[in-house]
Amino acid sequence: MNIKLLKQESPCIWRMEKYSPMLADALFFGNKDIILGLDETTASQVRDVASLPGVVGPVCVMPDAHSGYGFPIGGVGAFDEKRGVISAGGVGFDISCGVRSLTTGLKKQDLISCDGRLAEQLFKRIPSGAGKGGGIILENDLMDEMLLGGASWAVGQGYGKPGDLGRIEGNGRNSFADPGKVPLKAKQRMRDQMGSLGSGNHYLEVQYVEEIYDKAKAAAFGLKNDAVLVSIHCGSRGLGHQIAKDYLPMMAEAAPGFGIKLPHRDIACAPINSELGRNYLGAMGAGINCALANRQVITHLVRECFAELLPQADLNLLYDVSHNTCQREEFKINGKNKNLWVHRKGATRALGPGHPELPPEFKKSGQPVIIGGSMGTASYILAGTAKGAQISFSSCCHGAGRLMSRAKARKSFKGNKIQKELDRQGIIIRSGSIKSIAEEAPHAYKDVDVIIESTQTAGIADKVARLRPILCVKG
Repeated sequence: MNIKLLKQESPCIWRMEKYSPMLADALFFGNKDIILGLDETTASQVRDVASLPGVVGPVCVMPDAHSGYGFPIGGVGAFDEKRGVISAGGVGFDISCGVRSLTTGLKKQDLISCDGRLAEQLFKRIPSGAGKGGGIILENDLMDEMLLGGASWAVGQGYGKPGDLGRIEGNGRNSFADPGKVPLKAKQRMRDQMGSLGSGNHYLEVQYVEEIYDKAKAAAFGLKNDAVLVSIHCGSRGLGHQIAKDYLPMMAEAAPGFGIKLPHRDIACAPINSELGRNYLGAMGAGINCALANRQVITHLVRECFAELLPQADLNLLYDVSHNTCQREEFKINGKNKNLWVHRKGATRALGPGHPELPPEFKKSGQPVIIGGSMGTASYILAGTAKGAQISFSSCCHGAGRLMSRAKARKSFKGNKIQKELDRQGIIIRSGSIKSIAEEAPHAYKDVDVIIESTQTAGIADKVARLRPILCVKG
């Protein structure tokens, strides 16, 4: 990226001042090496987002950013409730993909004698891989009930505990979901997918706390050195993908009629208050609920596996946060509170201390922010900050960020070799696809430690704990 286009405001904050056709500035978060490493496609996509009607600046670019479909992955774009647009490309194909982490009450040493058996049990019980479904069949009214209820529906079906819901964004349910706006094919694709991980970068990982950076916040989150956690990274499966696939061309075709000149077809959008915009919001909200229900059902299956092998375990939800959504949120803009629709594509919401949506136990610490590493590398638990609300619409990074495409990773790495290397490091990998292991090789991603340092230095989230993997189940 041409760094001359940016003005450095602090060690890890860079501003691109708006120029035609941009309607708002853009803020880039990251150290100099990260900024220099951004490709021109990513920079061009940032400028495109900043050119859309009703954008409220700045458009934000996280340290793990890279080019995506229309919007950059790691991008945040906020839009005025009355004049702004909603973009299916700004949410992405995996609607409400996110991470939830569970504490277990166990220590790392408790797993020494059974980690292999636990890996096999989790791999056997929780479907993973492209198109792999489970034993829950959703049709007609039951499908619509799930799309309306989200994790609340899942708990009502016996998949989890009512106490889980307070540790999920929106208490486990998106209120603007409208199952009637979800395409029939999307529902058909989800028929047997509930409680499954999927493929790509999705995973279920058993981890331990390797290092604590903030003792007070770690205590608030229930984290101690060597404590075992379980993290689940997945989304809305084929349903979310089909929603995006169907609505993107509708938005692209309708744009001229709304007087919207798209800088690129992939960034297709519609006015938030148009019929098409409202229809997409209803479908996207249902996609969010689908993902929340999916992670809730997987949590139930994980608890069953632990109960069989480690009955002393007590799995409690730390937090569940999505990183592919658009939500209506209130922010102070030029001294006045405004309702905005905030797109986060590959970016995590990170609410600061005192935010009214946080449960009482996190009011002082800020929201737990769960950052997944690449397979075999560290993950992090962060906490949202007050500064983030001021400069990044309470958003931060969501992971390490890809360094190379999946196709290039397949050419560069051998899946069985990666599996053996991780095994030598004491990390157990279970996957039904050697190709998937190659695609998700640790070296196919940026250095997550560098990404987190930039996030902390920029002030948009604070480090709380660093996690190391014990075992990982992948599609």
